[in-house]
This record gives sequence, structure tokens and C-alpha cells, in this order.
Amino acid sequence: MKYLLLALSFALPALCMAQKGQPFPSISGELLKGGTATLPENYSGKMTIVGMAWSKKSEDALKTWYEPLYDKFVLKRGIFDSDYDVQLCMIPMYIGLKQAAYESTMSTLRESNRTDLFPYILFYKGPIEPYDSKLGLVDKATPYFFLVDEKGKIRHAFSGIFTETKMERLEEVISMK
Repeated sequence: MKYLLLALSFALPALCMAQKGQPFPSISGELLKGGTATLPENYSGKMTIVGMAWSKKSEDALKTWYEPLYDKFVLKRGIFDSDYDVQLCMIPMYIGLKQAAYESTMSTLRESNRTDLFPYILFYKGPIEPYDSKLGLVDKATPYFFLVDEKGKIRHAFSGIFTETKMERLEEVISMK
């Protein structure tokens, strides 16, 4: 078990970096604000930060990113944040047995008081393939993030809970336009 964990600790960063420069696979879903959208097609023209999670544990970790990303790229609260022209798209993925909870979760969230986040959440229901193989989604307890450029190509990939170091690296990559 110890060797498996050690191997995964080295493999996860390598898998996330393996997609750099590749096209982001098309994924369609339902928006909390109503209607549907397809990524990257409906998000073209701007860089987009995409967060994906498909288990309760990974959704909890994905949530650590909502406020920092929203503050920086939507509200633009920092000194130089107005320089960023970046979209957000957080994707909770309902796969396998979890699909049964899709409708009730959508209803609960639509009734919540966090309507400010509605435009940035895209609910996906369906199989994990081809996203797991094309994006290197190997650990269901970990959220995965991708910076997708204006043309739909992956510029940067990272995973896990929010840290200032990850945010700083993301800002660096965005600034290297």
C-alpha cells in the first residue's frame, strides 16, 4: 500500500501535465441558471478555468476553490485583478450510481441563496469516459483543474485543494498570454 501511494504521488502531477497543449474534450451539461452549455464551444473567445469533481470528497475539495477564483476573476477584488479576462466553469460530475442524486441536488442548489455562483456551475450527468482517459482523471477523491485557452486547448493543469502557491502559478500561466 505504501508503494502504491508513493507511485501515485509521482504519477498524479505527471498525468495532469500530460494534457498541456491538447484540446479540451467537449463536455455538455446543465447550468444552474437554466439552459445547457458545452465546453469548450460555449466558452470560446476567453481563457476558462475549468474545475471537475465526481465524488463527495472531490466536490468538497473543489469548493475550496470557488471563493478564491470568484473573488479574483469575477469580482476582481485584488489590486491587479482587473487585468484578468478569464471565465470560470466548475463541473460537478454525476457518474454511475451518483446520477440518481442529480435532480435533487440541482433543485436544492437552485433554492439556495448563492445565486451569484449559478452562471459558473455546469452540471454533468453521464459516463466518466472519455474524460478520465483524455484528462488524466485518476483519483476520484481529487478535483482537477484546467486552464483552457481561447481556442479550446489546455494551457495548464493542476489538482487538489486550494493553496496560494497553486493560485500564484495559475496567475503566472494566465499572464504568459
